Amino acid sequence: MSQHPDDDTWLVRPATIRLLWRILWIVLALTVAAHFVIKVKGYFVIDAWYGFGAAFGFLACLLMVLIAKGLGFFLKRDENYYRGDQEDD
Repeated sequence: MSQHPDDDTWLVRPATIRLLWRILWIVLALTVAAHFVIKVKGYFVIDAWYGFGAAFGFLACLLMVLIAKGLGFFLKRDENYYRGDQEDD
């Protein structure tokens, strides 16, 4: 079934995607800028540094993606894994 170009939902329109990216960047910038206004008293010295939460979150997410890619490399199966020895007739 082919899609008609006018059937696109609002989330797949290029203008909406650009708007969502701009909103994301603004929210991220405001979150990091809030560190100037809100005093952060960290448990360790490093977690009170400016922008630590953003950097830590980014690095943790990056690490999870890399671990998932590595697991996918080791856990992937052949395309016909579940067919076993059966052949297509």
